[in-house]
Amino acid sequence: MSKASLEPVSSAAQASPASKAMTVLRVTSGNFLEMFDFFLFGFYANNIAHAFFPNTSPFASLMLTFGTFGAGFLMRPLGALFLGAYIDRIGRREGLILTLGIMSLGTILIAFVPGYQTIGVAAPLLVLVGRLLQGFSAGVELGGVSVYLAEMATPGHKGFYVSWQSGSQQVAIIVAAALGYWLNTAFMPQTISEWAWRIPFFIGCMIVPLLFLLRRHLEETEAFLNRKHRPTTAEIFHSMAANWRLVLAGMMLVVMTTVSFYMITVYTPTFGRSVLHLSSTDALIVTFCVGVSNLFWLPVMGAVSDRVGRRPILILFALLTLLTSYPALRWLVADITFTKMLVVELWLSFLYASYNGAMVVSLTEVMPAHVRTSGFSLAYSLATALFGGFTPAVSTWLIEATGDKAAPGYWLIFAAACGLVATFILYSPRRVALHEAPAE
Repeated sequence: MSKASLEPVSSAAQASPASKAMTVLRVTSGNFLEMFDFFLFGFYANNIAHAFFPNTSPFASLMLTFGTFGAGFLMRPLGALFLGAYIDRIGRREGLILTLGIMSLGTILIAFVPGYQTIGVAAPLLVLVGRLLQGFSAGVELGGVSVYLAEMATPGHKGFYVSWQSGSQQVAIIVAAALGYWLNTAFMPQTISEWAWRIPFFIGCMIVPLLFLLRRHLEETEAFLNRKHRPTTAEIFHSMAANWRLVLAGMMLVVMTTVSFYMITVYTPTFGRSVLHLSSTDALIVTFCVGVSNLFWLPVMGAVSDRVGRRPILILFALLTLLTSYPALRWLVADITFTKMLVVELWLSFLYASYNGAMVVSLTEVMPAHVRTSGFSLAYSLATALFGGFTPAVSTWLIEATGDKAAPGYWLIFAAACGLVATFILYSPRRVALHEAPAE
C-alpha cells in the first residue's frame, strides 16, 4: 500500500459529482493553456520559422524553430525544483496560480512579438524568452495538477481522476486543431503565412483571464492541510538528492509517454505536410482525431488500472509500442494515403493513452508524500527536457540522416524500451531501495 492511500480523503473527494467535475475543470485549466500553445507552436512551425528564423535552407530554418521549441523544455527541471519546492511548502492552490501566471506571460510574449523583418535578431530572442518562461512554469504544472487530482480522488478511483491531467491536454489539441482547420478554410495560404497564423495564439491570450478566474476558486487539498510538517526548500532539495535513483527510474517511466505524445500531436502536422506531403487540412483532421482518441482512452485506461493494477498495463503497452511502432510507420510510408495515416496515428494514440493512463498515477504513488510535487515534477520534466521536447527535432533529423520516412519509429522504440525497463525496476522485489513503489 502506498503512502498516498494512508492520507486523509480530501473534502473534494467527498463532494457531489458535479462539484468534483468542476474542481477537475479548475485544476486542469492551466494544462489546457500549456498544451494549446505548445501544439500551435508545432503546427505552425513552418510559419514561425519564416517569421522569426529566416534561412536559405528550409531544413535549417525548421530545425532552428524546433530547437527553440525544445529549448523551453530545458527549463522544466529548474521549474520542477524551484516551483515544485514552493508548492510542497506553501500549498497546491497558490502554486498552481503562480504557474498559470508565468505560463501566461510566455504565451502573450510569443503571440505579440513582431517578426524578424521588423525588429531583427530581437525577434527570435524574444520568442526564445517566451518559450523559456513557458518551460519554467510547465516544469511543475503537470506535477502540481497530477498531485492535486491524486489527493482529491475518491478511494479506488485515483487512476481515473489523475488521467484528466492528460485529458485536459487532449481538449487543447482538439480545440487547436479545429481552429487550424477554420483558419485554412477562411484564409489563403499566403495570408496565413504572413500574419493569420497568429490568430490562434491571440485566442489563447484572450482565454487567460477565464483560466485565472477558474483557478482562483480552487480549494487547498485536505491531504496537504492535514500535514503536520511543511518541509523547507533546503529539506526538499536534500530529499531529492537522497532519492535520485527514484527520480531517475521515474524519468525513464515517463520517457515512453512524453516521446509518444509529442510524436502523435505536436509533430504529426509537420510530419503529414512536410514528410508525407498530405494537405494541411488532412494533417489537421488526423490530429483532431488523435486528440479525440486520446481523450477517450486516457480515463478508460486510468480506470482499468484502478481495477487490474498499474504494472500489467505499463508492461503490455510498452511492449506493444516497442514491437509495432516502426512496422506501423513503415506500412504508412510504403503507400501514403490519408486513411493509412489516420489508422497508424490512431493506433499510436491507443498505445500512448493506455500506457499514460496508468503511468501518471503510478508516478504520484511512488514519490514520498512530503516531496510528491517536487519528485513527480523533476522526473517528468527531466524526461520531457531530455527526450520528449526534442521529439520533433530528433524525428526531423532521423529522416534527413537515414532517408527513411519511417525513422521516427526508432525513437518510439527507444522510448518504449525505457518505459519497460523502468516498470521492471519500480515493481521489482528489490524496489525497497527506491523507497515505496506504486500500488499494484
